[in-house]
Amino acid sequence: MIKVIKGSYHLDSRGLLVFNNNFSYKNIARSYIVKNKSIEVVRAWHGHKKENKYFVVLKGAFQISTVKIDNFKNPSKRLNPKSYFLKADTGDILHVPGGYANGFKSIYPESILQIFSNLSLSASLKDDYRYKYDYWDIWNDKNF
Repeated sequence: MIKVIKGSYHLDSRGLLVFNNNFSYKNIARSYIVKNKSIEVVRAWHGHKKENKYFVVLKGAFQISTVKIDNFKNPSKRLNPKSYFLKADTGDILHVPGGYANGFKSIYPESILQIFSNLSLSASLKDDYRYKYDYWDIWNDKNF
């Protein structure tokens, strides 16, 4: 099940401290950072049967959309994707388990997204399913 792992922050005269004490790095195998060229860029759809992904916004904001896949070789276009809107400075982490496809786009220019995975790159590539960015076209959501 997809869930948002709530983070928090502390602000005082020294500045801002953002944290997520509810997230465990115990099963993390790798991470990477994405900064899209523009807010028009959509990186989607990318599915995995086994891989878990964790998304945290480091700067700006992102629309991160997910869809539960019914058939990885030929998924139904009638599936209902759901969008999550995450902002930096909250510490919130979106957990997308295996069995889903995901995609994302920046809401603001210069936004930065960090993604954690429970699988090594070689294991992830063996569990990799890609669909065209507009297979489920929800990239004009304005719920932010």
